[in-house]
Parts: sequence; structure tokens; C-alpha cells
Amino acid sequence: MSDVVLDGVSKFYTPDHCVVDNMRLHIRDGEVFVLLGPSGCGKSTVLRMIAGLEEISSGDLWLGGRHANDLAPRDRDVAMIFQSGALYPHFSVRDNISFPLKLSKENPEETYGKVTEMARALGLDTMLSRRPGTLSGGQRQRVAMGRAMVRDPQVFLMDEPLSSLDAALRTELRMEIGGMVRSLRATTIYVTHDQVEALTLADRIGIMRDGVLQDLGTPQQVYDDPATVFTASFLSSPQINLLGGTAWAVQGEGVVIQLGDQQIVLPWTDPRAGSFIPLHGGPVIVGLRPDALHAVTAPDGRPVLTAKLRTAEFHGHEWMAFAQANIPGIDVDTVGRSTRTRPRPAAAESRTGLGLRERFLRRTPEAPAEEAAKPGARRRTDLLFRAGHARGMSRGADVHLAVDLDRALFFGPDGRRVDQVRR
Repeated sequence: MSDVVLDGVSKFYTPDHCVVDNMRLHIRDGEVFVLLGPSGCGKSTVLRMIAGLEEISSGDLWLGGRHANDLAPRDRDVAMIFQSGALYPHFSVRDNISFPLKLSKENPEETYGKVTEMARALGLDTMLSRRPGTLSGGQRQRVAMGRAMVRDPQVFLMDEPLSSLDAALRTELRMEIGGMVRSLRATTIYVTHDQVEALTLADRIGIMRDGVLQDLGTPQQVYDDPATVFTASFLSSPQINLLGGTAWAVQGEGVVIQLGDQQIVLPWTDPRAGSFIPLHGGPVIVGLRPDALHAVTAPDGRPVLTAKLRTAEFHGHEWMAFAQANIPGIDVDTVGRSTRTRPRPAAAESRTGLGLRERFLRRTPEAPAEEAAKPGARRRTDLLFRAGHARGMSRGADVHLAVDLDRALFFGPDGRRVDQVRR
């Protein structure tokens, strides 16, 4: 068994400087687990604490069922691959790969055979006599991978191993890394800030922000059903539209979400509608990915937002269009930072049944939506949507964008989902 458990692990450099806050995480035996987040969020510190290169300030670390807080790095049976590769420049490729086996005083003949086999698997068998300075960046990273894998460790730790490579080489090595660690059935913890690497490599993803685990799940779970507005924004290319609005629970109509001088209505038949009753009259954030907005020329039963076309960009396989709407936009960097964010909050409590009629509240027409405090509001919003083609599109023209409510995401002022019902 080579699972990894972090039980309330925190890291403080000073009493006022917390870089990892109460991390609770169970990484399963044989799993490829990706820690994803922006630079400085604490993900590499988590990796270094697991490796024993950083001391744990509080909490407990378990490796394969052993309490590991006080174990020396050499006794943890983990192998770490760094961004730079960290090779010995005066060693040959063979010597670099065989170095950990020599340290453990393995039989020289067995070492020679293992290194030769590993080099062949990595496409390095013709370079064994060369030194790192004569290799390309991708070749050096393969040598670093071989040095880590040849000793068959309990856990692989990979700290942004592809970030310094060009896009084509990253794609190639990403596929190789995924194939190799799965063929070895090795527990792997992979740190990256690249959402494509995370979504394509991971069995599960943990998303970090400011030292706190924001979200946890399979790639499809965290993309389709994000727990926080930060997760929705970070896992979004092209960028998600984040709109500030006010929610009103209206009897006989549904949840009316006022977006500037426009509105969308979530009918009471929608299972998410009951989650908005406690937010009556308060601010909400609406998340709409570009493919949740569709330009229409005639009503089709869906809510419609009207905007003026600003520009359209040709992306080769599609056109992306920007349209200005009179709707407050949201700056995700200012939302949810002052409050600890729970990973994967529980499903919204059901509010159907006895007493629901008493909870219906009528909207007050005299109260304009702008009076509600909008967290992180910006002055102008450009709605980004997939246009399909640019025919008939002219700058300044009105565009009518139907909203796919099934794909809309709703968040409270603290940045947490208010409509998350799937578990």
C-alpha cells in the first residue's frame, strides 16, 4: 500500500505567514493526483513536506500507513522530479540514472541492466555516455524521470517538470509521463499551474488557492461542477463570464436574477431554485462559459441577454466574439479570499415540502439591483461567446444571446456554489 494521507497539515514560516492551511487529503494507492493552482498558492510546499524537504508545522503525514512527520527524506521511499531536472552536470546520463541505485549499494550487474532498460523505455539508450550539458531540455527531463523511476519508489513527486519546455515537447512528455506512471501503477503527485496538464493527466485534481484546498474531484467533476467561483475561473479556457446580480425569489415565477437592467429566471421546477431562497434580495455571481451563450435571431424559450458586439476574433477553428452588456462583471481575485473555502461543499439542503410556500418572498420593485453589494464588481462587462462564424456580424450591432440554464453556474458572495446538487 502506498497511499498518502495529509491530516490537517499546515505550514507556517512565521506566525503571520501561513503558506499551507489545514490540508486534509487522501491520495489513493496507484493514483495520479494533480495539485493545480496559480504560482505562490502553496502546492510545491505541499510536495516538499511530503518529500521531507520542508518541516510540517502542524498536522500529520502518513505514507503507506506509516507516520512520516519525523522520517528523514531518505527513509520515506519517495522520488522527486524537479522543474529543472537537477542533474549532476559532470555525470554521464548512465551515471545520473544509476546514482540512487549506487547509493543503496545495489548489485552493479543488476544496476547496469535496470539503467539500460529504463534508458530504452525513455528513448535515451543512444545517449548513455553523454553529459547533461549536451542534451536538450526534453532529454534532460527524461534523464530526471529515469533517475526517479529506476529505483521503483513508493511515491513519485513531480514539481512542474514540464513548465520550462516548449508546447510541442510538453505535449509529448505529458503523454509519456502519464503512460509510464500508470504502467508502473505508482502513486504519483504532480504539481502544475497548467490546466491542460491537470485535466489530461489526473485521475483526480485538487485545486489550491492561498494555501487552502478549494476543490477536489475527477477532472470532469471539477470542470462541470466546480465548488467555488475560483475553480470555475481557473479551469476555464477561454475565460468564463462572471456576472454580478441580485437574486429574488418570486412566487409563481421562480428565482429572478437581476443582471444590471436585464434578468434571467430560474423556474421553480428547476431543482436548484430552492437554494436561492435564503439569498432573497442578496448578491449572487452567475458563471456562464462561452459555450453556454448562443446568438439567436428569434426567441426559442430560453432566457436572452442583449449586448452590443465589440469585436470578433478568429481562432482558426472558430470565432470568439466579445459583446458589451450593461451587467456588472466580477473580478475573481477579490472574491472569497477573506473566508476559508471548504473543499467540495456538501449539496445544497433540500427546501421542498412543508413550509416552502411561507419562504416565497416577493421582489420589491422599488429596490434597484444596483443597491445590492456586488463582491468584486467591475464597471464594464464583455460577454465572451462562441460565434461559429463572422458572417453578418458588425461592430456596434445588437446581439441576442440565449442562456443555456443547464450549463449556468451560480455562486454566493463568498464565492461558493449555491446550486450544487449533484453528489
